Amino acid sequence: MKITFVGAARTVTGSMHLIETNGKKFLLDCGMYQGKRKIAFEINRTFDLFDPKELDFIILSHAHIDHSGNLPTIVRKGFKGDIYSTFATRDLAAVMLQDSAHIQEKDVEYVNKRRKKRGQNLFEPLYTQDDALATLGMFVGMNYHREREIAPGIKLAFFDAGHILGSASVLLTIKEDDKIIKLGFSGDLGRNNLPILKDPEHIPNVDLFISESTYGGRMHENALNSEAQLEEVVRRAMKNKSKIIIPAFSVGRTQEIVFALNRIYDRTKLIPIPTYVDSPLSVNATDVFRMHPECFDYETVQFLLKEEDPFGFKKLTYITDVEDSKRLNEKKGPLIIISSSGMCEAGRILHHLANNVGDPNNIILMVGYSAVHTLGRRIIDGEKRIKIFGDEYDLKAEVVVMESFSAHADADELYNYADKFDKSRMQNYILVHGEYEQQQIFKEKLHSLGFLNVTIPARGETISI
Repeated sequence: MKITFVGAARTVTGSMHLIETNGKKFLLDCGMYQGKRKIAFEINRTFDLFDPKELDFIILSHAHIDHSGNLPTIVRKGFKGDIYSTFATRDLAAVMLQDSAHIQEKDVEYVNKRRKKRGQNLFEPLYTQDDALATLGMFVGMNYHREREIAPGIKLAFFDAGHILGSASVLLTIKEDDKIIKLGFSGDLGRNNLPILKDPEHIPNVDLFISESTYGGRMHENALNSEAQLEEVVRRAMKNKSKIIIPAFSVGRTQEIVFALNRIYDRTKLIPIPTYVDSPLSVNATDVFRMHPECFDYETVQFLLKEEDPFGFKKLTYITDVEDSKRLNEKKGPLIIISSSGMCEAGRILHHLANNVGDPNNIILMVGYSAVHTLGRRIIDGEKRIKIFGDEYDLKAEVVVMESFSAHADADELYNYADKFDKSRMQNYILVHGEYEQQQIFKEKLHSLGFLNVTIPARGETISI
């Protein structure tokens, strides 16, 4: 068996790992790299470590774009095999990949208008909505814990990762000649006590484990404090008549924020302030959430049993029409606008930031991870001037960062997850999906637990078993 690390190697974005065994080639994830636009475009369109036509199948851990977003590109370049995922991931991908294609087409159209006036070369989208639609026909849905032989000598099972709806950790049982190899892949691991979803579950013991390490050296605030922190920001906005702009991933984070607001208003009896979820994808993704209550935790199920909609409350408006989105610029605070993308790299959030970052009375509430070189990271890092669609803006609005909403396991949670494995059996604990400094800290912690072989592979590096 050979494992080649194509993406999310010493970085957090673009998850993609090539497995070669029993005469088969397949990917774990096929994510879109997110970062500086020109660099990201080149990385996402170039497959220099394998030929997409030679892949037999793809296993998808979850629907986030940095794990699924390059599937249409690989299909466009000749991939013909099956894409295995949970049913909820398949349903989310159905809306997310089409939305990703739509955003790319519209963003390129917007940028090209300006480039044409300047006499510059025009850009092309990475893929189109037609490519996304072709991809959706290749999905094969599977339930958690239902092992299936997907190729001779290769069995697949999914376990709930607790990260977003339908997210899975992967267990592969591979028979090579006369030996059995158990290979695990964490996907993105969630956290205990997060709203809506069940807590992450641990996979059985394995011989090799490919683990995310996003927060390998950092701790989050207690997830149980997230509502109290959000309530404080809302109360301040009410008092000062501020606009709260929340960049949020359309899948997972948007629903968590809406549910938290719902619970705050229900508990405190505060009069809700106008709240707008301005993202067609968020609207469609929320409908997918409603279709999969089997993924919900006990508290959310009890909320549903009271015949209450966890994703709806008075003065909450879901917006799809672009003209309705533009009219939000005319509205006065207090109000809340939740829009994608969470890293502020694409979508309507860019327009809302451009229209609101210059007012010191406004609040930019960052509630999730932003990769290096993204606009979201520059906002979190406190840069005073930021660039949006090529124009520079003074960042005068207050920036509030809340990590308690993070859907990624922190250092202690990753540590506790690792500690449950049989160390004597583990041949290699492989760290991906993390910035190198965080991975080095986590590597030392794993050594202290008794894991003898911990690897942090670089892009293009191959491990042979």
